[in-house]
Amino acid sequence: MSIAIGCALEPAIPFAFAHELIRQRKRDLVLIGPISDILFDQLIGAGCVARVEAAWVGNVSAGLGHCYRRALEQGVPRQIEVRDHSNFSIAQALLAGAIGAPYIPTRTLLGSDIATANGTFKESTSPFDGSKELLIPAIRPDLAVIACQVSDAEGSAVFDGPWGVSYEAALAATNVIVLGETVSEETARIPGSAFVPATKVAAVVHEPGACHPSPLQGSCDRDHEFFHEYHRATRTPEGFEAWIAEWVTGMADRASYLQKLGRRWDALRVQPTLTPVPGTP
Repeated sequence: MSIAIGCALEPAIPFAFAHELIRQRKRDLVLIGPISDILFDQLIGAGCVARVEAAWVGNVSAGLGHCYRRALEQGVPRQIEVRDHSNFSIAQALLAGAIGAPYIPTRTLLGSDIATANGTFKESTSPFDGSKELLIPAIRPDLAVIACQVSDAEGSAVFDGPWGVSYEAALAATNVIVLGETVSEETARIPGSAFVPATKVAAVVHEPGACHPSPLQGSCDRDHEFFHEYHRATRTPEGFEAWIAEWVTGMADRASYLQKLGRRWDALRVQPTLTPVPGTP
């Protein structure tokens, strides 16, 4: 299965979904996304991934992703295929999938190594002026996973904050899974508020805290130190195995994960900062 996940770049990364994939020992996945931070690294280290189609894989706060590097250089825990993109070209590929186009012509990446390293791009000439262009084929994921602040039970999701390419990924995908901090019929029915049409959604999951350690606007801050702790702990395969056993496979579910975080999670929760105007309720 090909899965577009973490498409909002730094925020709203659905780690809870990735951790469940690891616990269920899913294999041969194709991961699609622009950055997705250490989510991709964890899935690669757990042996879940066959191919990555992304602009960057690593640990934004600390630098490289150790599992990703081991997979590429040593085939540990397994060899993976990589189709390089830029942030812009992955957006173009998903946009093509979203609008039903076979490809999008562009001049971006011409002259770069990515244009040849990807393996799926094709050089062409413009029928209008004869100039060189690059054809970016559409990406149509089997599944897109979206984390949001609120959804109704049918999947009409309300998503505040930077979208990245989440909208394009959701429309390009065959199915969408929505992880909502809250499931509320009233909030999600505000006209024009839905981020994803419910007709695309295969499942809605009420999963508070699904994005930790990444931030979700209005819900929780980024746990910066958690990324550094992960970086230090996963320098070796043995270190990664110990980390994943402590934080993923040793957890029954997301509630257990948040309970383990304890007061650390409480400190990350976003508190309302607006005060009522004098004279109003």
